[in-house]
Amino acid sequence: MQTVPLRPVPGPRGLPWLGNLPAFGKDPLVFMARLRDEYGDAVTWSLGPRRSLFLSHPQHIAEFLASREHAYDLLDVGWAFQQITGESVIRSTGADWRRKRGLVQPAVRPRQVRRYARTMVGSALATADRWREGEQVDVRREMTLLTQCVVLRTLFGNDLGDRAQALGEAMAVAEHVVGAELRGIGLFLPGWVRTPSRRRLLDAVATIDAEVHRLIGARRDGAGAEGADGRRWTEGRTEGRIEPRTDGAGEDGEGGRDDDLLTRLLEAADEEQRPLSAKEVRDEAVTLWAAGHETTSTALTWIWCLLSRSPEVRARLDDELDRVLGGRPPTVDDHEQLHWTRQIVKEALRIYPPAWVIAAVAREGAVLGGTVVPAGTAVWCSQWTAHRDPRWFPDPTAFRPERWDADAPDAIPDHAWFPFGGGSRACIGARFAQVEAVLLLATLAQRFHLEVTPEEAPHQIGILIQPAVPLVGTVRVRPRS
Repeated sequence: MQTVPLRPVPGPRGLPWLGNLPAFGKDPLVFMARLRDEYGDAVTWSLGPRRSLFLSHPQHIAEFLASREHAYDLLDVGWAFQQITGESVIRSTGADWRRKRGLVQPAVRPRQVRRYARTMVGSALATADRWREGEQVDVRREMTLLTQCVVLRTLFGNDLGDRAQALGEAMAVAEHVVGAELRGIGLFLPGWVRTPSRRRLLDAVATIDAEVHRLIGARRDGAGAEGADGRRWTEGRTEGRIEPRTDGAGEDGEGGRDDDLLTRLLEAADEEQRPLSAKEVRDEAVTLWAAGHETTSTALTWIWCLLSRSPEVRARLDDELDRVLGGRPPTVDDHEQLHWTRQIVKEALRIYPPAWVIAAVAREGAVLGGTVVPAGTAVWCSQWTAHRDPRWFPDPTAFRPERWDADAPDAIPDHAWFPFGGGSRACIGARFAQVEAVLLLATLAQRFHLEVTPEEAPHQIGILIQPAVPLVGTVRVRPRS
């Protein structure tokens, strides 16, 4: 493949001190699409006083993501974001990042994800058992509760019970405030400035932290907890393992206390036998809790919306589920056989990528496309604009899972699709999220159709790209073919 040289061109002129912040803050997705369409693949602009470079070509994006760890520093995305993530792995660098990633990553490797699959399906079955023909459900709320249940069982070996709603509301407040700061003047305000939105964030974080500390305390005390579906999680008879009486956290009956992330964090030690501090356990737990369910619930919400207005895609999904599953619930071994289901998930992540931007600050010596990037430059790329680039995806807003057929005629360049980032700092939970989305979709779609209104749902931008209006789904029992 021929190397594409990087030739930055100046973008739109900005205001004194603010630069292009007003246009970016009004609608960053529109602003970044304008940079690509009106200026080119490498465009300089300014976010406040900081010089920035926006990348649109997949080769440049791939090179940037591959070199982020050794050639770039983290971009400070504001006080609000740090209140949620603390100094977790996604905000760490260098040796500290390598240490934390090494301690966290084993919990979401393919072998562990395989063990988690049974709980994913069990949680979806519990949701399906609550739905009734003709019932109207809030699609986003239902998907949030479902994925929250999954992440708490698989990563923390526990459930929220009656606390689920309060925690969901706290997470929603946090996501909204962080997203608003990322797009506005709040990005530059020092931490001691307490705006009304920041005070709301602190209240939400206090609610989240109290629950995390409760979970940690319960784990250290060896106590059981009542599940959201009414199951009791108790001490098992083997090796003090915490397991549900009717649904193991892992495939083949394994899982529970010995396999969940919280136990691994509490017991983990690095090469020098240093454990994580209480603050480090909190930061990793909250970050994985938030990231572990919000991205998948958002993806599933958009999937139901897209399927509702795509009857041919939905019919092909029904055929595959009947052919592969034959009326039984899916297992992790079905994942690779559910080709069309996986393509639906992949295409939905293309049109509505939950995360919409990646940025880092160039160090001395950073190079892209054979061109030196001045130190201190904030380099940006966007999943939203790359995934909707008509050069790689003809009719980019159309929902066409067949784009991902193995024999599709149009080759898609590497890193034209990167919902989970790339390089060494790619999302460590990518495999977990993709398997989860496929199994949850297959379990629910096997039994029901959701007729979602409104058909054309506008989006809003926070940390993630979410529907801007409530999506109401009318439950229809699916007829068998």
